[in-house]
Amino acid sequence: MRNLLKIVVLGAGVVFAFGSPAVAGDASPPVMLFKNPQCGCCESYADYLRRNGFSVTVKPTHELAKMSRAAGIPDEFQGCHLSFIGEYAVSGHVPVDTVNRLLAERPTIKGIALPGMPLGSPGMDGPKTEPFTIYGIGAGAPKVYAVE
Repeated sequence: MRNLLKIVVLGAGVVFAFGSPAVAGDASPPVMLFKNPQCGCCESYADYLRRNGFSVTVKPTHELAKMSRAAGIPDEFQGCHLSFIGEYAVSGHVPVDTVNRLLAERPTIKGIALPGMPLGSPGMDGPKTEPFTIYGIGAGAPKVYAVE
């Protein structure tokens, strides 16, 4: 538990050390991406973010579920990795357009989540077979934030 607290504090520290989310014309905020050490699709997602202008640091952890819960992501909405981007937690293979929208709008939520590992989502092989539903995570039950 002590290590989990250190990891969550580290993620929050990255947010505060590098400031608030980017606005038009500013550089994208740095990304701290936590993933299971054996997961390859998470590395693909990190590369996707890099190709779209983000600076990404990847940290392997065996505490992903606990970290996600500590960040406010309910178990059933967790993805295979957890990123801290600006002041938000981003769980799963969320498309960059939705991440940029989140950073531009700055809603009063903890973060967003694309549950599971949908085929065709950024970092996942295969064709997209259905729209991706991304949920806003905040006070109360998660609500649909975007459909892509």
